[in-house]
Amino acid sequence: MSFFGRNKNPRKRSPTPTGSLSRENSINEGGSGATTPHGDKPLYLCSPFADAALVNGNFKTIVTLPRYVDRMEWVAMNIYDFYTNLNEFYGVITDCCTQQSCPTMSAGPNLNYSWITPDRKQMSLSAPTYIDSVMSSVQNLLEDETMFPTKSGQDFHQAFPTTIRHIYRQFLRIFAHIYHAHFHDVLNLRSEPHFNSLFAHFLAFGKEYGLLDVKDIKGEPNAPVGAGLLWERWKESGKLEA
Repeated sequence: MSFFGRNKNPRKRSPTPTGSLSRENSINEGGSGATTPHGDKPLYLCSPFADAALVNGNFKTIVTLPRYVDRMEWVAMNIYDFYTNLNEFYGVITDCCTQQSCPTMSAGPNLNYSWITPDRKQMSLSAPTYIDSVMSSVQNLLEDETMFPTKSGQDFHQAFPTTIRHIYRQFLRIFAHIYHAHFHDVLNLRSEPHFNSLFAHFLAFGKEYGLLDVKDIKGEPNAPVGAGLLWERWKESGKLEA
C-alpha cells in the first residue's frame, strides 16, 4: 500500500538546536520538573482553560476509519498530520523552551524523560535537544520510502506498527512537556482551544488504534504525567471514550 497524497516537499524541522540522538527513550522517575507556585493545580487543569476546544462532542467521530480506506494508510496520514501540527505548535513557543529554561525534558513535578544510549545507559537531555531529536528522527522516517511508502502497490514495512507506537510515545512526551512547562505560553497566544483539540484528537486516535499505553499517559504513582489528568477529565466530560 502507498501512503497516498503525501506531500513530497521538504518538511520544516523543529526550530531548535540540531539534534541527532534518534535512540529509544525511557522514563527517569527521579527528576525535578517545573512546579506550580505553592503546589496549586496547574492552569491546564483549571476551568475554563481545560475545557477550551474547537470541537464539541466525542472525538471518536473524527478518528473512525473511513469506509474503503486501508487501516495503515489512515494511520500513516494521521501520523504525518500530528507531526506537522505538533511541530508547528512547538515552533511558536520555541523561544520560550531553551537550554536554560528547560534543562530537562520534564512532564510533571517529579518526572523527567531521558534517553537510553546504545550501551543502555540513561542520558539526561535538555527539552529543546530532546524535542529536536524526536522531530528530526520522525521526519527522517516520514521520508523513508520503506517505512512510509508513496508508490502505488508498495506494502508497508513489517516494522511499521512498532515504529508508529514508538513515534506516538515520543509525541505524547512532547505534548506532556508543553502542558507542564509552557501552557502559560500557549495561553499568552490564546491558543489553548487549538492545542487542547489537537491533544484530545491525538489521545482519541491513539486509543482507537491501540497506539498508546495507559501507563504512558498516566505515568507512575510517584511520577505521574501531569497532562495525563486531562485524559480523565475529558473522559468524564464525554470528549473521549470512557
